[in-house]
Amino acid sequence: MEKNNIYFVGAGGIGMAALERYFLANGCRVAGYDRTPSELTDDLRAEGVEITFTDDEAEIPAAFRDPASTLVVYTPAVPADSRILSYFRNNGFEVVKRARLLGEVTRQSKSLCFAGTHGKTTTSSMAAHILQTQGTGCDAFLGGVLRNYGTNFLLSASSPFSVIEADEYDRSFHQLTPYIAVVTSTDPDHLDIYGDEEGYLEGFARFTELVRPDGALLIHKDLKLKPRPAEGVRVYTYSKDDGDFHASYIRRGHGVITFDFVFPGGKVRDISLGVPVEVNIENAVAALAAVWLTGQFDAVKAREAIASFQGAKRRFEFWLREEGPEGRVIIDDYAHHPDELEASISSVKALYPGREITVAFQPHLYTRTRDFADGFARALSLADRVWLLPIYPAREEPIPGVDSEMILSGVTCENKELIPYDGLINKIKSANFDILLTAGAGDIANLLPGIAAAAAETAKKN
Repeated sequence: MEKNNIYFVGAGGIGMAALERYFLANGCRVAGYDRTPSELTDDLRAEGVEITFTDDEAEIPAAFRDPASTLVVYTPAVPADSRILSYFRNNGFEVVKRARLLGEVTRQSKSLCFAGTHGKTTTSSMAAHILQTQGTGCDAFLGGVLRNYGTNFLLSASSPFSVIEADEYDRSFHQLTPYIAVVTSTDPDHLDIYGDEEGYLEGFARFTELVRPDGALLIHKDLKLKPRPAEGVRVYTYSKDDGDFHASYIRRGHGVITFDFVFPGGKVRDISLGVPVEVNIENAVAALAAVWLTGQFDAVKAREAIASFQGAKRRFEFWLREEGPEGRVIIDDYAHHPDELEASISSVKALYPGREITVAFQPHLYTRTRDFADGFARALSLADRVWLLPIYPAREEPIPGVDSEMILSGVTCENKELIPYDGLINKIKSANFDILLTAGAGDIANLLPGIAAAAAETAKKN
């Protein structure tokens, strides 16, 4: 790449962080702006990224003010009227979306690209961990921090493979050129971008056209998607219990899930999930299949990798597990779509049958709440008790008449209430919860240390 200074507008985003680390590792000078400090921005600054938090062009370091040596990268989440972004656009800099830069990575490697409404972070993370464990290695750009490695970015000096979480928002995944493409799910989302389900499915169909002719496409067997792969692309299906790749002889008990992985012409016996929740059976099948399709598959090491996989932060992450059959539990999950939320609550109920499940949910985006309020209400109705927080707006302005009450009114469990964001920790202190699931893609995660501390405090009192 010609430019050796890279400036990231929206530098604290999880997807941006992986690229920042990639260019740092490749000897570039990296800086950026983000609206809010976080644990991630603290880590990035410690690693050498110069990040500021005031949207003022005066904050741009002197080394990044030359258009000849500086490339500017931004995400769609950055407001169009950002002063820093406007400065770069008005002064002759090359300004590109994050997705375009990620696309260049896919064209310089054999990339395994994981797309889908949900499941893509876990499946891509599992695949990266398999490649690392079996010694093949990879460059990995992931949407969650892997607890095995403490980062969302992996780097290999010699591997031809990259692992990419392919984001459909703003049609970003249309910039990629996959060697192997995986589509986990196509439940409608981002209707502010795609308009309706038909438009959403068309977006994924376009993604399937981008697979290299020498590559492969792996899609979940039950999708409405009608793929359009190029001539020469090998096409396979998978699911939990059917398709070219699937699980068989599934065993559950004593907090353990084990199965046999079936692939064309053979099987790997006794795959045991390191994160033993039902949805990870299917996620593991997809990850194992993607690695098998590379032609670099070590059955023994793959089994070891799935067993040692700790998951990504905020993907069914345990914050409290008290000892004993009645010990309290706190689990956090990134679920922000009705189907994800339903799967998460169902997984908790399956893990802890007969226990009382409390769900604290923070809706993410006004448009998503507007479009899927009924679906969220149905999912939350699976819980015994619901605490609903205000909507986290992220990039959006409020929409008149759209609020969390739209969801709460449809929840059928009797024990339900709206709680202000800054009131959740006090609620934990006063409530006698059994199993608590916190969910959502907003800043509810920032409350987890306080929630865990409050739970510990009430334990001491009792």
